[in-house]
Amino acid sequence: MKISKVAVGLTAIAALMLTGCSGNGDGGGADSADKKSYDWDMTVTVGDTSTWYAGAEKFGELLAEKSDGRMTLNVFGNEQLSGGDPAAGVEQLMSGQKAFSYNSPIIYSGIDPRFSAITAPFLFDDYAQADEVIAATGLDAYKDLAEEQGVKLLGFGESGFRQITNSKHAITKPEDFKNLKFRVAGSELFIDMYKSLGADPVAMNFAEVFTSLQNGTIDGQENPFDVIYSGGLPEVQDYLSVLNYVYDPLLLGMSLDMWNELSEEDQAIVQEAADEANEFQIKMSRDREDEQLVEFKEDMQVDELSPEQIAAFREALQPLYESWTPKWTETVFDAVNPAN
Repeated sequence: MKISKVAVGLTAIAALMLTGCSGNGDGGGADSADKKSYDWDMTVTVGDTSTWYAGAEKFGELLAEKSDGRMTLNVFGNEQLSGGDPAAGVEQLMSGQKAFSYNSPIIYSGIDPRFSAITAPFLFDDYAQADEVIAATGLDAYKDLAEEQGVKLLGFGESGFRQITNSKHAITKPEDFKNLKFRVAGSELFIDMYKSLGADPVAMNFAEVFTSLQNGTIDGQENPFDVIYSGGLPEVQDYLSVLNYVYDPLLLGMSLDMWNELSEEDQAIVQEAADEANEFQIKMSRDREDEQLVEFKEDMQVDELSPEQIAAFREALQPLYESWTPKWTETVFDAVNPAN
């Protein structure tokens, strides 16, 4: 699989920093030589054609630029450092075995169910509403959650609104899910959602999804446009339902231990680079959606559900809130609930 190593700075500059030699110019000299250099690893769940990967590469470019080449980021797609297992990848981040990752809160929720609050079904109507809630209270709540797990949350990127694909028939009403075998990420909330719709949910790492769809082990899956597109899933799926049923941000996390080892100046560099990279990745993800939808229509039957059709799904999934709010806790759910 492709590995991208983003490192800005000439070899001569690196040599100066390592040897402690002085020099002239901004960012050089003895002051620069006294600062630590870092060679960090970062993983994303999907491949190198995704906006996740592009955002991670942008993060590496910004780190190198803002640190005068002291900070190097190695980007690994498809969870290569954890054998394709996103949950194991998050555990690596929490334990300090790697520095950074982009991961969905769905993956974090396998460790702590409170993380799934922001992925409650039909919680947000659109991107503008999600942006407003995250900026007001959601991000701070998730920073606290992440820190409890040994992760410094540097902000949210975005996977997008999640959609439904399958190989059997169009899905336009809740009853259409019955008896279909769907891959879901390792989240108890998603397993409960699909069971409540009469489907047979199967927890599976994303790295296995394409082959499992191809050989008929599963009938369908659910993901945002960018993941469906970058994963090549239209090759093995015939039907796409644009349901926008879950908003899925991305946690740009850093090992908290590694964060705490940084100087205040270097923490500021990392945070500034993260803010700019997340903004870049989100814009790219949203900008690509219309183009991706056009291409999907060439390969699949695409059903863009009406407000009335979506209302039926909202009603069918509403009972989940009663059983799941105690697991999310009122504190976390209130922080992401647009109704508050």
